[in-house]
Amino acid sequence: MSTTEAYTRFAAREVRGVSPTYERLALAVADDAELLARLGTLPPAKRQPNLLFGAVRLLGGPVGDPAAFHEFVVAHWPAVEAEMRARATQTNEAGRCAVLLPVLASLPQPLALLEVGASAGLCLYPDRYGYRYGEHLLDGAPVLDCVLTGATPPQRRPEVVWRAGLDLNPLDVTDPSDVAWLDALIWPEHAHRRDRLRAAAAVAAADPPLLVRGDLVDDLPALAAQAPPDATLVVFHTSVLYQVPKPRRDAFVELVRGLPGHWIANEAPDVLGHAGLPAPPSDAHYNVLALDGTPLAWTGGHGQAITWFA
Repeated sequence: MSTTEAYTRFAAREVRGVSPTYERLALAVADDAELLARLGTLPPAKRQPNLLFGAVRLLGGPVGDPAAFHEFVVAHWPAVEAEMRARATQTNEAGRCAVLLPVLASLPQPLALLEVGASAGLCLYPDRYGYRYGEHLLDGAPVLDCVLTGATPPQRRPEVVWRAGLDLNPLDVTDPSDVAWLDALIWPEHAHRRDRLRAAAAVAAADPPLLVRGDLVDDLPALAAQAPPDATLVVFHTSVLYQVPKPRRDAFVELVRGLPGHWIANEAPDVLGHAGLPAPPSDAHYNVLALDGTPLAWTGGHGQAITWFA
């Protein structure tokens, strides 16, 4: 996929109807020869819209006006390029726990959670947050809202006795610069997600998880082996594998299928190649929630909705 196609698809599939600012900006970049040429000097994985827009916001640049954005990127390209090369799109959206919860609560308890691509580990606390599925509320803070279709809401939170994360560049919720990067990755209009980030970061900072710098294939077995043997190991990931080259992704799938316990994937439908999926609820961007390789539901990218398959 060309860079132009990537930005056009991002505008149409991911942000249309949810971030007018980024829809307008992505379409402008897709038609901006000068910015496309600069992006072309980066490795393909570093040309992503979220990475460019997040880097500019981190540096204090404007994203509300495409012309001002263009001028800022051109004038500050060395700094923008450095941030894009050094960072990754490590969006750590605690709201995704709302679509993981029904599966986690259904597994044999207690659980040992191991998140691949954990970022700062905010999704390792599904037992601490509150949830609201329509009128059904599980008390806690922050409260994660989710529109649930096709199933009854979970009646309990999971019991978690061990939590760990694996990431090439784990972030520290007690480090203001790392939290600033997580904030920069939140889309401009999403003040509720910004509030949720701060609340979830406080939860994690009060009881920091074990975060290990490492590779999802080379270092996963050793970390999984640290899980308590009397707990159900759950390896999970959300919107991570699209950044992993396919040969490495295939190696990960083979590895995780051989581990004890369970595997929860929440990825875009083309990432794991699920066949025979029903039509999604709309033409918006959805992930597929799967347990041990079996697709279960369509999910909103930030955990805002889950539609179970019939």
